[in-house]
Amino acid sequence: MTEARQRGCYWWADAPPRRIEEASWSGHTEIAIIGCGFAGLSAAIYLARAGRKVTIFEKEAIGFGASTRNGGITSGNIRYSHAQLARRFGTEKATAFIDEAVAARAALASFIRDEKINCNFQPSGRMVGISREFDKAAIEAENTAFQQRYDISPQFIDAADLPGYISTSSYKAGIYRPDIGGIHPAKLLHEKVRLARAAGVTIYSECPVTRIYRTGAEFILETANGQVKSDHLVSASNGYTDKAQPWLRRRLVPVISEIIVTEKLGANFVKSLMPKLSMFGEDKEVGFYYRPTPDGERILLGGRRMHKQDAIAQMRLHEGLAAIFPELGGAKIDHYWAGNVVFPFDQLPKLAVHDGIIYPTGFCGSGTVWAHWLGRKAAAIILAKDSAGQTDDPASPASNFAQMPMRTMPFYTGGPWFMPLAMSYYRMRDKLAAGRY
Repeated sequence: MTEARQRGCYWWADAPPRRIEEASWSGHTEIAIIGCGFAGLSAAIYLARAGRKVTIFEKEAIGFGASTRNGGITSGNIRYSHAQLARRFGTEKATAFIDEAVAARAALASFIRDEKINCNFQPSGRMVGISREFDKAAIEAENTAFQQRYDISPQFIDAADLPGYISTSSYKAGIYRPDIGGIHPAKLLHEKVRLARAAGVTIYSECPVTRIYRTGAEFILETANGQVKSDHLVSASNGYTDKAQPWLRRRLVPVISEIIVTEKLGANFVKSLMPKLSMFGEDKEVGFYYRPTPDGERILLGGRRMHKQDAIAQMRLHEGLAAIFPELGGAKIDHYWAGNVVFPFDQLPKLAVHDGIIYPTGFCGSGTVWAHWLGRKAAAIILAKDSAGQTDDPASPASNFAQMPMRTMPFYTGGPWFMPLAMSYYRMRDKLAAGRY
């Protein structure tokens, strides 16, 4: 194993974080948005195009946070299977959750196509490798039901057919989903910034919000640049929520996700390992996700942080990559970085409203899809106040993830002291369970 030769986020080489210099400061806006990631920009674009005055406040350079630090896989996963959701919420609600996940994934793909977004969108599908015992008949029955409802055809990949998708002995079988693909997340982020500014959105970078309070119906934001008053407030800080938002911070569990990218391996070599150049995941609680880079020359692999020391954490990822592809045990690692994802305590995405503040949040590691979708839904909540009833517009505020309770636990203030225990628990489940897909 070799250490990384070049620290830093791979995506930033093409689209680095940037400052935005606005011409002037305004102490009032109709709609304030905290956070200039996928969710905040999604809300801002739809609000501004509806004629609203929108201002985004970002505490770092634009593109510093999780929206550009992820693996760029458009999975839109829900942490639970339909059966697990049905046990908790009933069959009808479980189906509605899955319906929305499918709609959210399709909405992002449509947005990229309709807006002519330059983000290396690759609708190449995703395969989840199955390494545990499994029930083939049950998988195929679920795939058939999924195809009948959504006109999307998941495929069960048995051991004999696996080489057509991946060159590895790590899995007994796989499930391939054709509706999932890959993007360059930093390019998507900066393209959204372009659209937002074209629509008239004001963006203040390196302008943290340090305090929020209300006077009547008006929100007051204390920021590094001065005080701002707004009629509406959307908080899209998600994985980078700080102490200025104690209510939200107490209800989110931040988890560090980290990624490595190999040196250039050559397009032919990468394709020999991943013949369809698909996205990949594993049927484990703490498994890896991986993919070819958009140019097809390298392989990216990520997973949950398991050690405080960067060198040891990076080594674990490289060992995971080599376990899947033994040919890469001696490959050099050119990039290594980490970022925050967050989970609500029930591990389901949220579109919450508390004290008038709208929170699209808690994307559970699938924010590429959910942040875009729930940011749009947050915008629709505001727009719906001036219109009667619901419509068939996908931007309408109706969401199965709205009005769900956001719980916390006694004495929790946002520092997940229990995370090492939780990770040990999930790793034990991986050893004992038959796998989840």
